[in-house]
Amino acid sequence: MNKKGIFRNIIIAAAAVIALCVYYYVTIPAVNIHSAGTWGVILLLVAALMLLSVAKQFKSNRQSGVDGINIFRFSIRESNLVFKLLGILFIALLVFYVVGSLLSSPFFNAAKYQKLLTIEEREFTDDIKEVDYKTIPLLDKDSASLLGNRKMGSMVDMVSQFEVSGDYSQINYRGKPVRVTPLTYASPIKWLTNQKNGIPAYILIDMTTQNTECVKLDKGIRYSKGEYLNRNIYRHLRFKFPTYIFDEQIFFEIDEEGTPFWVCPVKKFNIGLFGGQTIGRVVLCNAQTGECVDYAVEDVPSWVDKVYSADLLINLYDYSGILKHGFWNSLLGQKDCLQSTNGYNYIALEDDVWVYTGITSVSGDQSNVGFVLMNQRTMETRSYKVEGAIEDSAMSSAEGQVQNLGYRATFPLLLNIADEPTYFMALKDGAGLVKKYAMVNVQKYQWVAIGDTVQECEKNYTALLSTNGIVSASPNAGKSVTGKIESISPVVLEGNTHYYICLERQEDIFDVDMSMESLIRIIKFKEGDTITFSYTEGYGLNEVIDILP
Repeated sequence: MNKKGIFRNIIIAAAAVIALCVYYYVTIPAVNIHSAGTWGVILLLVAALMLLSVAKQFKSNRQSGVDGINIFRFSIRESNLVFKLLGILFIALLVFYVVGSLLSSPFFNAAKYQKLLTIEEREFTDDIKEVDYKTIPLLDKDSASLLGNRKMGSMVDMVSQFEVSGDYSQINYRGKPVRVTPLTYASPIKWLTNQKNGIPAYILIDMTTQNTECVKLDKGIRYSKGEYLNRNIYRHLRFKFPTYIFDEQIFFEIDEEGTPFWVCPVKKFNIGLFGGQTIGRVVLCNAQTGECVDYAVEDVPSWVDKVYSADLLINLYDYSGILKHGFWNSLLGQKDCLQSTNGYNYIALEDDVWVYTGITSVSGDQSNVGFVLMNQRTMETRSYKVEGAIEDSAMSSAEGQVQNLGYRATFPLLLNIADEPTYFMALKDGAGLVKKYAMVNVQKYQWVAIGDTVQECEKNYTALLSTNGIVSASPNAGKSVTGKIESISPVVLEGNTHYYICLERQEDIFDVDMSMESLIRIIKFKEGDTITFSYTEGYGLNEVIDILP
């Protein structure tokens, strides 16, 4: 081969290497036998080498005067040994990939898939305590998004350069359920002019009070999904951990000091090459500095709330419920087959975030046989046998109470009210704004209570339970408090006088309704006096029942 030919081959090889590097930089596949992306790169590379081999023979035939119609057919037939070996290798790799996928599927491994999730049977009233209105997340993700966008619109110094990301991760922060999401660059041009300092803030929404805060940072978020080059969080993780297969969902969270992190779960495949996915490790990436710490899943810090995505947990439960008696039973006889309902929500419990979903039979009836709670940090799963209506039926029942207004119900939360499993949901108008709240009894979904506030809704629901002989008084009655009056203020609500009382070293506000004759004695008290009363715990405002001696 002459020097010109050698030089041409070097150029071709260099171009191929550059193309491969560009492909890797853009697609960032994991270098791992369990990664479909890795197999795709290998097959693509072998195919490219085969094409180069054919192209070389094609050029040789053209120089030999072969006519245009037959040149390609002759080129393939006359290709050298390298082409044939590459073809065999390509077919072998493809067959290995397809067979590996099949052997990793539930068809061959139903028993293994069914045991991926360990489910513990529990009692509803033992785990789900009577409702604490300070821990009820009143907003779903859509409502949180409206609040976040509204808050961003008021930040005149940032709104032209940044917009709110769509993450809105629900976490527990300092004992309260909140949603957090970073800002992101408004456009590639805005990224170019602002990327030096990074993203200056994130949005924090209290799910119980609906208070929305734009938390400004001393040091900007430099690693995010909105970056385009090396600081893109996915590319940053890939270069740090080239063999890790990260889950499709990585989560934005903040620690107890408010420092932003990316929680990046690493997939673990328990069945064959590609089957039985769970989470094996977790990488915590500081969103400001890019520093990464790698943990085994069981060693993740307790402030982290999201390791297992809700979709992954739901899939694992469905494997457990549907494959009880093998793969064919899941398709044909379907004996004892259970599955999750068509939605889920989140519950704050034991300082963790748990995914809640109902359990129903695969026959498609409109009743639940129970529900499950799945811990997003540990994968712990608890099952509760509570028969009743599925969530869709409860939502329809609540919407029926306000059908003249056209409100739509959010997917419900599950609460314990007077030891009664109760669906709680918000009712929103066409603009997505919360207008009312509803409580629906799980076992008797025709029992529906509506209120303009959570407190009013609970009062109406408790009265409904009392009417049907379930409770004789408010489920939260009996609590009492003693303290020194810090402030006492009269207000008039709907023609009735109320006294709002704040006690020293107490965050709660207590409402004394003067229309109740037993509470008239409140007029004898003033600021600085010590008082004792019993009350019903409510959302943001506790209702005084009696003034005690």
